[in-house]
Amino acid sequence: MSTSGQPQFRYTQTPSKVIHLRNLPWECGEEELVELCQPFGKVVNTKCNVGANKNQAFVEFTELSQAISMVSYYASSSEPAQIRGKTVYIQYSNRHEIVHNKSPGDVPGNVLLVTMEGVEAGDVSIDVIHLVFSAFGFVHKIATFEKAAGFQALIQFSDVETASAARTQLDGRSIPRYLLPEHVRSCNLRITYSAHTDLNIKFQSHRSRDYTNPYLPVNPTAIEGIMQPGVGPDGKKNEPESNVLLASIENMQYAVTVDALHTVFSAFGPVQKIAIFEKNGGTQALIQYPDIPTAAVAKEALEGHCIYDGGYCKLHLSYSRHTDLNIKAYSDKSRDYTIPDPSLLAAQPTSGHPTAPPVWQNPAISAANSAQAPMPGGQVPSWDQTMNARPGFVSAPGSFPGQNFAPSSYPQYSAAAMPVGSSPMPQTGQISPNAASMRMPHVSPGGASLPGQPPYYGH
Repeated sequence: MSTSGQPQFRYTQTPSKVIHLRNLPWECGEEELVELCQPFGKVVNTKCNVGANKNQAFVEFTELSQAISMVSYYASSSEPAQIRGKTVYIQYSNRHEIVHNKSPGDVPGNVLLVTMEGVEAGDVSIDVIHLVFSAFGFVHKIATFEKAAGFQALIQFSDVETASAARTQLDGRSIPRYLLPEHVRSCNLRITYSAHTDLNIKFQSHRSRDYTNPYLPVNPTAIEGIMQPGVGPDGKKNEPESNVLLASIENMQYAVTVDALHTVFSAFGPVQKIAIFEKNGGTQALIQYPDIPTAAVAKEALEGHCIYDGGYCKLHLSYSRHTDLNIKAYSDKSRDYTIPDPSLLAAQPTSGHPTAPPVWQNPAISAANSAQAPMPGGQVPSWDQTMNARPGFVSAPGSFPGQNFAPSSYPQYSAAAMPVGSSPMPQTGQISPNAASMRMPHVSPGGASLPGQPPYYGH
């Protein structure tokens, strides 16, 4: 029995000239095993670093009596077998000889499987991988991916000899620091042979590359610099920018409609498409701008702001991986503002959810629209995006008591029913040149704008 109370061997097993050793120290080598077993006889074979934790081993003696001698000695000894001061548990093995079966990773081939330790996907670019391995010969193809073992790559060489030379020189070594981002301290390479012989690369991207086929199509959504995140001065990954924003909405006291989102986000530039959906029990929306700079300004200005006063409908914004939304339906959950069809305004379905009163209008867009020239006879004018912020109405003198409006240059649209408690707002005034300083619509918890309060973005 060992000092720890756990037996070092099993009495019931049939003796064998192969000894099974457990609880070995990390990366126990053959020399240490031979040193422990040699006093009992000649060791003819060993197999180290066995098991999930690589803390087991097998030792084969020349004669069965030698193995029995070792087991018997430690069975009667008060001192357990030890390596590097760690107790080693001993038992007979079920096998009668050690056979070294080569795993697929040990069979030489022209494709290497490289595991990069200490890094995440995106820390090591495919160009850096190509630079390191092409020092040993022409690299045909590279494919990178993420598995449970970490960030990995398959690297195809012309022949087995070139791949073997690269494995021999690079296995266990690190990629030079000057080729890595500043926040990465080291990148250790663990290299085995792959069972593949010819990688199937379908397109060029930051994740896969075929250096033998210059005519292979390039994946436009996976070009390095667009989709691969960079690293900022603080060492953290920069979020890859996109012209489409993903908005997560918290504290949904009021239903958020396409009209409300269009009013808020169009203050920073023309909104092309909007789609609202439910995910993980929350409400999210995709807002598409024509370009990335416009989306970046909107993201910076609106992040953390609330659509309604009182902390209601708080926005959390990030960039989406999408670049062009596929809007098929015109509804209260999706809208494509690039399709001019004014007839849809009157046919727009009414949402079944309770909504807050119409929110803030952008006076800058209204002023710009009033300056447009009338359309020639027989032509339909382009759809006014701001008309979607509230049901259409015709501005005419005397339409509302005590107010005089200048005649509108737009064709008259059929008026939709106005929500209770709302009234048309005069489209006058100037907007601040700095769109980021604009404030959210001031809406009281009851839903109606407070009398005498100017509209603003609430924090």
